[in-house]
Formats: sequence, structure tokens, C-alpha cells
Amino acid sequence: MAGGTSGEARAVHEGILRRQSARESSARTYARALPIVPVRARGLTIEGADGRRYLDCLSGAGTLALGHNHPVVLEAIRRVLDSGAPLSVLDLATPVKDAFVTELFRTLPPGLADRARVQFCGPAGTDAVEAALKLVRTATGRTGILAFTGAYHGMTAGALAASGGAPDVQVARLPYPQDYRCPFGIGGPHGAELAARWTESLLDDPRSGVPLPAGMILEPIQGEGGVIPAPDDWLRRMRRLTADRSIPLIADEVQTGVGRTGAFWAVDHSGVTPDVMVLSKAIGGSLPLAVIVYRDDLDVWQPGAHAGTFRGNQLAMAAGTATLAYVRENALAERAAALGSRMLNQLAELTRAFPCVGDVRGRGLMIGVELVNPDADHTASRPAPLAGDVGAVGDAGGVPDVGDSGMGGISGTAARPEPTRTPRPAAPELAAAVQRECLQRGLIVELGGRHASVVRLLPPLTISDEQATAVLDRLTDAVAAAARHHPSQRPHQQRKPCPAQGAG
Repeated sequence: MAGGTSGEARAVHEGILRRQSARESSARTYARALPIVPVRARGLTIEGADGRRYLDCLSGAGTLALGHNHPVVLEAIRRVLDSGAPLSVLDLATPVKDAFVTELFRTLPPGLADRARVQFCGPAGTDAVEAALKLVRTATGRTGILAFTGAYHGMTAGALAASGGAPDVQVARLPYPQDYRCPFGIGGPHGAELAARWTESLLDDPRSGVPLPAGMILEPIQGEGGVIPAPDDWLRRMRRLTADRSIPLIADEVQTGVGRTGAFWAVDHSGVTPDVMVLSKAIGGSLPLAVIVYRDDLDVWQPGAHAGTFRGNQLAMAAGTATLAYVRENALAERAAALGSRMLNQLAELTRAFPCVGDVRGRGLMIGVELVNPDADHTASRPAPLAGDVGAVGDAGGVPDVGDSGMGGISGTAARPEPTRTPRPAAPELAAAVQRECLQRGLIVELGGRHASVVRLLPPLTISDEQATAVLDRLTDAVAAAARHHPSQRPHQQRKPCPAQGAG
């Protein structure tokens, strides 16, 4: 690019960013950490107004299952535009909507697809969460909701109240199992068993202070909470606990759905059939669309009990049908499982090469790298093991007989819990530095986690092996650069950070 043209492009780029800063709300988020001005995009690649190109592993926070401007999505949109069909029809029946619902039901867990109803909501996932909460309250006549620590369900009032960042307590909060920062200081199947027991006790103790709720809402993998996959056995346990007590189970699949985690829906990994599924993001093929799908016996709403002006978005339904069909017909969920496993294995090298990388985790193409401060006092970052109940972390002694737990066959004669790595304090400043270093190298990543210390990768399901290699190389280089600028977090002397090997 000629110098003059490059200078003009830079001026346009800076002018747009300057006007955005002056005119847009202080609530803007991504624009602060990612000062780019996208003007063209295709697949994994974005081109900015300044002429720079980036590999986009944000993907509209998981919205772009097929990446930017996929040909099948564009063709579906063009067909609707060229047909003269209405673009917004409230909740009237149309051929476009009929095709979308048919394709959506084809992908649902069998136990739900056979008796499902669908409610089109407002255009965002948080609108669908509101509808789900409203639905189970209407159907059960109860008001309470069970939700989990670390959850993220949206930013409207009801959805926010059920999220981990709620400003006050309006729901009963339950422990979400995880290995690296287990709330019980144990991790593994034993930590998940304790989390399940806590939930069961809360529901069955008449003095727990928590009456029988209208529903339980959970994410099969917490995304904004730090990319934490729920153990499959624990999910099955939650399904049994809720079913036995006639508590509707709501699965929030807004970010995990449409092949992202290596199965079409994340609940498919565990074989769980929820009573309600909350769906948005990728189901609209990059355009705004949100629905809830639920068991027909919960469909007790009166006409007009729930509505939304933009629930009839025909372009989004057409784009969504094309996306759902393409993911299904091309086995992109299976592709995400295989490629994601290879990427996770290669990224695990970072935990061995850099003391500032505390954990690498995820499922399919939903990946998180947690940055930590290895020199800080780690004892303050984790709870002590339960006195008199379990031994110290990594100590084979003192583990109780937990009986028939239903959690992967743990019993009094089962193996002791695996030792877990001691979690170090989160390092959000370092994570932000890694994000900046990634951007300088042409890689767009998101931050998440309880302390914004988790670098997140959400590439499109169409990412190639070569592109995956480039992503891992750039991320590895960014971690190394950020560590160099933080002297206490330089790599171990006995190992050198390995560039990511081929992802194929």
C-alpha cells in the first residue's frame, strides 16, 4: 500500500475511533480493548480501515459459527431479499419460519424434539433467558430460581439477577464444579460430588431457607465465567435432582450451541435432556435471533403472555436455517471436537513453559487460558479443604467414604481424588497484556473469567488446520512477550516456549 494511501487509511481509522469515543456510551466494552475498525471480513479474517488484517477468535462472542460472510449464509439472505418476502412479520407463520423451526427441531436432543414447543423472543440471548424464567414461573406457580456461581445469562434485570455478577441476591446460588479453582479445594469428581451434595441438601433441608424453586438454570460450559466445562456426571446428577423434585431444568446454550463444544448442543455430551433450552447467537447465522425450546406440558401461557416486536426477523431465520443445516450436514461439531482437542493439547504446553499460565481448559472450539501471578501468596486464592472431611489437596489420606454418589462411580472403595494443581491468584493485568500483544500480532481474542484473567478463543467452526496453527503460534508468542515485560513471570529456564505444532 502506498505511503499516501496508508496515511489516509490511518486517518480514517483514527477519526472513526475518535468519534466513537466521543459519542458512544461509557458502557461500551470490546471497543476499548480492541481499537480496530472492521471494514471487510470473510471467514476467520477481518480487515480494518487502516488496512491491517486480523484472525478473529472472538467471532461475535460466538455468534459466527461459520465465520464472517459465509457463502451459504449470504445466499440464504439474498434469496429472501430477492423474493420480495416481508422482512419482519411479528409471530405470523411464513415459509421461512417454518423451514427454520423444522431444521432446528431436527437438531434437538431426541427427548425434547419429540414434544417441543418454540417461543420466539426478542433479538438477544438475554431476552430468551427472561422468557425462560417467566415460562417456568408461570408453569409451576413458584417464583424462586436456582443458579450457579460464575454464571452469565445476560444483562437485563432477570437474567442479570441469575448471573454471577448480580448486584444483589434474588436467586439461590449454588457451587459450580471446577478443577482449577474448586470451591471446596479439591477438584475432580470428588469436588463435583460435593457440589452436587450441597445442591441436594439445599433442596431437601426444610430449614435451608430455599423453598422449592420454579426452575434451575445452568450453562453446560460457563463461558464468561472462565470457560469451565461442567462434568458430564454432574450434569446428569443435576438432571436427576431436578426431575425427581419436579423442578424444570433450563440449559442456557446461547454460546455453547450449534457445534461449538464438539456436539451440536453441549448437553449432548452428557445425554441430558433439559426441560427448557435457551438459544441465540449462532442460531441466527450472524443476525439477531433468540428462542426458547421447551417441553409441551410447560406451554401454559395465555395468548400474548410473552411477545417481542422483532421476533419475526425473516433474514435471521433464513441465515439461521442455512447455518444449522451446514453445521449438521458437514459434521462441523465433530470437526470442532477433533481440532479443539488438538489445540488444547498444544496449548497445555504453555502451563509447562510459563509459570504465569495457570490453566488451559475448554471443550471443542471453546477454549480458555488462565493467566496467574505465580509469585503471589497462593494460599489466599483457594479455600482450605474441609476440615475433618477431606485431606489436603493432593493428599491421598483423609478422603471420606462418599458412598454411592452417582458421580462416575465414586464409592468408598474407589480411587482417591486426583491431586489438583494449586491455583495461583488471578492476573487480570497480565491477561490484558496478552490480549494487547495478540492484537499487535493480528489476533483478536476475548477476556473472561471471574477476574477477567482468562484469554478466550472462540474461532469459527470453519477454521482450517493452517489457520489454527497460526492462531496458536500468535497466542504463544503473545504470552511470551507479555511474560518478558513482567520479570517475575518469565518462562522456566529449563524449557523454551514451543511454537504450536501443526494443528492437523
